[in-house]
Amino acid sequence: MYVLGIETSCDETAAAVVSSDGVVRSSLIYSQLTDHQDYGGVVPEIAARAHVEHLDGLVRDALAQADLALGDMDAIAATAGPGLIGGVLVGLVTGKALALASGKPLIAVNHLEGHALSARLFDDIEFPFLVLLVTGGHCQLVEALTLGQYRLLGTTIDDAVGEAFDKAARLMGFGYPGGPEIEAAARQGDPNRFPLPRPMSGRAGCDFSFSGLKTAVRRTVEQAGPMDGQAVKNLAAAFQSAVADVLADRTSNAMEIFTDRHAGPHRLVVAGGVAANQALATRLGGLAESQGFSLTVPPMELCTDNAAMIAWAGVERLEAGLTDDLEFPARARWPLDELPAPRATDVG
Repeated sequence: MYVLGIETSCDETAAAVVSSDGVVRSSLIYSQLTDHQDYGGVVPEIAARAHVEHLDGLVRDALAQADLALGDMDAIAATAGPGLIGGVLVGLVTGKALALASGKPLIAVNHLEGHALSARLFDDIEFPFLVLLVTGGHCQLVEALTLGQYRLLGTTIDDAVGEAFDKAARLMGFGYPGGPEIEAAARQGDPNRFPLPRPMSGRAGCDFSFSGLKTAVRRTVEQAGPMDGQAVKNLAAAFQSAVADVLADRTSNAMEIFTDRHAGPHRLVVAGGVAANQALATRLGGLAESQGFSLTVPPMELCTDNAAMIAWAGVERLEAGLTDDLEFPARARWPLDELPAPRATDVG
């Protein structure tokens, strides 16, 4: 089977073709990075307009690169949420139009499920597994029980971790996006030079909080006055270390819950754009080993927003008999634990 995937939930316009044997036949992304850099973050109206301008060409090129035609597709998968509603609408309406024109089924994909399932595109991972979703807009710990069935263990009560990176980066004088710049600076910094808090660490449960950490960075910058290059690198290292400690602490609690509920072997999947941060991945790898979990982090190209993960989620849902009608709505908010799970008759 072949599935065309479309992703437009934020500031990446993407199209991909993936086959049911896990081969990515094509995966194209138009990055809007330069469109938003001057604003220090994503401007929804600019993002939606860029999706309109570039999506049709990307779909055409993705099909051409895969050496396939629209009629060769078995389904059209498009992100239907969560995300910036203007962008989600562009991709979903395009997906609906292509499905109608080709007579192929539409699969409305939850963007977060796309991230969660991305590890299964390149690795033989069986359900259930524990997922740490770390993106610009989301920070969650989720039990992936089976396709379409997810149990939320914890989420952020304020900023997402990617958002915290961007806000802290602005305070340090870095550009947008902030995550890669902080990671690069932190490599040459002393994480012990500036004491920063670890919000929620040591508490029961699996929820996150990052706004207090961001505030501590702001106060550190204000109290330090003009900071030289090494001081900024030290602050970047301190911030990244604090984030790693928070993620490890909350994930450790989730591991205990998961271990109590499920027999081994146990697997932790770290997915989303922030998973591309090597320092965080290394810290979580050490945690996983100490807790008897194997760690899976998707390749870099599957960590950030992309259409290959949407196409793969479409493959899994198509194989389970889960398709959607053309009335399916775009959703700015769409929690993972509200997805429809396959019925026994669907799986066959």
